[in-house]
Amino acid sequence: AMDTVRIAVVGAGVIGLSTAVCISQVVPGCSITVISDKFSPDTTSNVAAGILIPHTYPDTPVPTQKQWFTETFQHLSAIATSAEAVDAGVHLVSGWQVFRSVPTEEVPFWADVVLGFRKMTEAELKRFPQYEFGQAFTTLKCETAAYLPWLEKRLKESGGLLLTRRIEDLWELQPSFDIVVNCSGLGSRQLVGDSMISPVRGQVLHAQAPWVKNFIRDGSGLTYIYPGTSYVTLGGTRQKGDWSLSPDVELSREIFSRCCALEPSLHRAHNIREKVGLRPSRPGVRLQKEILVRGGQRLLVVHNYGHGSGGISVHWGSALEATRLVMDWIRTLRIPAPVSKL
Repeated sequence: AMDTVRIAVVGAGVIGLSTAVCISQVVPGCSITVISDKFSPDTTSNVAAGILIPHTYPDTPVPTQKQWFTETFQHLSAIATSAEAVDAGVHLVSGWQVFRSVPTEEVPFWADVVLGFRKMTEAELKRFPQYEFGQAFTTLKCETAAYLPWLEKRLKESGGLLLTRRIEDLWELQPSFDIVVNCSGLGSRQLVGDSMISPVRGQVLHAQAPWVKNFIRDGSGLTYIYPGTSYVTLGGTRQKGDWSLSPDVELSREIFSRCCALEPSLHRAHNIREKVGLRPSRPGVRLQKEILVRGGQRLLVVHNYGHGSGGISVHWGSALEATRLVMDWIRTLRIPAPVSKL
């Protein structure tokens, strides 16, 4: 029998932690260490509202996106109906997605995954005079401020380690680890030299408005109101290539007025705080194996990054796929390398 397979997961956002937990559940006899310079509450995932409405990736096949979303939705549904729901920060939320004109795709690919998806009635649309078409459905919300620490706890309970350290080069992890899972998000620009990944800056407001119970989202995805357990998230922005983490006061005013146009009662909201996150954006998620070779040494890598604004919607499905790729590498490790005939 082979010794314990040592696995390092780089990155502690929702992708890194869920991948680490998934591996620990599925792969027997492995040790897992999550290594990151930032953990909750300081990750990009912490700024995300965490509502399950898929972001579409132009370079990822739709059936794959649907599978990831379905697996994530089922996974979180099971948590939402369990005693863990409160600790994990997962609950159902109903609401509306409204459009100023009828979209080309009236029924999106994920319509049968969320609950009760239907076209809005004329009566419902009266509430949104600027809009002429809408969809009503119930989906899940994952409060990252609770969900990330809950994943950390699950990982520690299964014997995993969390290590705060900045990795500049994946080779630093060789020979201490057999397999490296790269979930470094935007960090992959430096870490693996991926120039296809770039930031899409998101600025949101966290407001106290406990009377707001339903989500409201403009079909463009730019303006949204997502109620959570302790605050309502008001958004947002999509600023490509902008690396600034400082809130912009003008933008905050604009976000607030756009949200008040959708839900006028928000004028009464109080205790408004600004948050900024940089989404790790890429034309398609990078989920693949790679073997790095340097001077006779080899490093087995699985990449799982580039989820942009859709990470929470597909995190468990992509963690399951990354876990399958890790299993592939383990099978490779267990077959002795052919002896060179030089």
